[in-house]
Amino acid sequence: MHLSTASAPALARQILVHPTLLVLALTGLSLGACDRNATETSTGDGHDAPERTAYGQSLGDVRLDAPCSDEARSELDRGLALMHHMTYEGAEESFVAAAEADPDCALALWGQAMTYIHPLWSDPPTQERFERGAALLAEARALGEPTEREDAYLSAAEAYFESGYGPDERPRLTAFAEGWRTAHERFPEDVEAKALHALTHLATADPGDKTYAVQLEAGRLAEEVLEAVPGHPGGHHYAIHSYDVPPLAEKGLAVARSYGEIAPEVPHALHMPTHIFTRLGLWEESIDGNERSAAAAHARPVGDAHSLHYLHALDYLAYAHLQRGDAEAARQVGETLGALEGPFQVEVASPYSLAAVPARLAVERRNWQEAAALEPRTPDAYPWDKFPALEAISHFARGLGAARIGDLETAQAAVERLGELRDAVPPEGAYWAQQVEIQRLSAKAWLELAEGDADRALETQQAAVALEASTEKHPVTPGEVLPAPELLGDMLLELDRPAEALEAYRAALRRSPGRLNALYGAARAAEGAGDAETAAGYFQELADQAADSAGMERLAEARAYLAEASSSAGS
Repeated sequence: MHLSTASAPALARQILVHPTLLVLALTGLSLGACDRNATETSTGDGHDAPERTAYGQSLGDVRLDAPCSDEARSELDRGLALMHHMTYEGAEESFVAAAEADPDCALALWGQAMTYIHPLWSDPPTQERFERGAALLAEARALGEPTEREDAYLSAAEAYFESGYGPDERPRLTAFAEGWRTAHERFPEDVEAKALHALTHLATADPGDKTYAVQLEAGRLAEEVLEAVPGHPGGHHYAIHSYDVPPLAEKGLAVARSYGEIAPEVPHALHMPTHIFTRLGLWEESIDGNERSAAAAHARPVGDAHSLHYLHALDYLAYAHLQRGDAEAARQVGETLGALEGPFQVEVASPYSLAAVPARLAVERRNWQEAAALEPRTPDAYPWDKFPALEAISHFARGLGAARIGDLETAQAAVERLGELRDAVPPEGAYWAQQVEIQRLSAKAWLELAEGDADRALETQQAAVALEASTEKHPVTPGEVLPAPELLGDMLLELDRPAEALEAYRAALRRSPGRLNALYGAARAAEGAGDAETAAGYFQELADQAADSAGMERLAEARAYLAEASSSAGS
């Protein structure tokens, strides 16, 4: 059965809306990959890629100078393109094939080692993989005197392994970034060295640095790669990551709208543009991209495990549907996720999505009973002990839900468990410990409000807001399960302080434009403060982005307000 790539969005929507159709994806449906002669990989050196169905033949344009056999060079190009797409399993497969085709090809061994290092993911290699990577580079050196360019590439990779294995990834990533900076300086016109310099430099960014100096420099490098090679996968991918922060997101929009076209069967390439769409509140584009990504990823499991790219796309997809107020579409995504049987890839995106989607479905819809009843550590067969910060998501939603329905005992237990999980995050996971603390403070604030201590509740929620403002969201998530300033706005509205609530909602919308609940809260707060013009503006924005078919009370309220305002203005 053959489907052209052009039909991918429609198929993806069918699969996700009708969970029974997931069977089709698992039994060999490969979007555009059934026709092995449909496209060819653009390698930049005239070599055609071998026929494969895993990720299609169109992967973008890479330029790797390697003194290897023609067959090995073709595999190297494919492996490097997939590595730029962060499709590491496929990349490793191609680099292994390159080594088999030409045992004297040093960069085939270099490539295998490089696939073990994921600079922007929270998943350092196991000790076994770390030692294997170092051994591969040593084996590459033993092949003989490398060319100057090979030496630069090998040295850059070796920098990561030189300090030895340890629990803290940060020093290794810093050394890795310096290694690729040196390689780029040795060969400033080499687009691959420049792309990898952009990626590794980006991995050193401090989430608390609001000048975004590192992101801007990485984005500049990625744009230079695209100027030289417009179809370069790394140039696209790393530019999007560079601009995946609120003040810079507009700079990534053009790249986002072209990335998925250069690799239409690579799940992560289809998904990555939606990081920018999410930042800008472009929900229809996010839905389309994540439907395509989810379908492609579901058709390509990793061995017998569901791909992390599949779960990652589902989380972004559910989030986008919720921001349009389409609770039914979001619920169907949740049902699709909940119906999956393991195993799942043991990577951070998997447990994040498994915890976040059910939590989002409850708290975004303000279904506090459902939130309070969430079962943490679902599915129970997953190794949750490896991911205390991600288990925390479920307890955060439980705590909020329980506090809102007056179940103080459950809320208190959730707050206590959040403290335990925060302390269980290892020292090198300081970012994730901070995220759990933000959740703990927010749940505690709503518990305090339920206990009748409004002043203390506001103080606690404001502390959560300040802590959240000092950092950035992780790429693994489309957005906080419930942003701290949005929760502060909700609390201030409940306390009949609408002017202050409006400022809190505005802060939430500056960080996450187009959040439905923040738009609604801002409109209500402005109305309560007597600012009819501002209220109408927020209600209009809500009405413009909401799904007509959702049957959403808030959409009806927005339209009624706007109709009354229009009638009053005309009379």
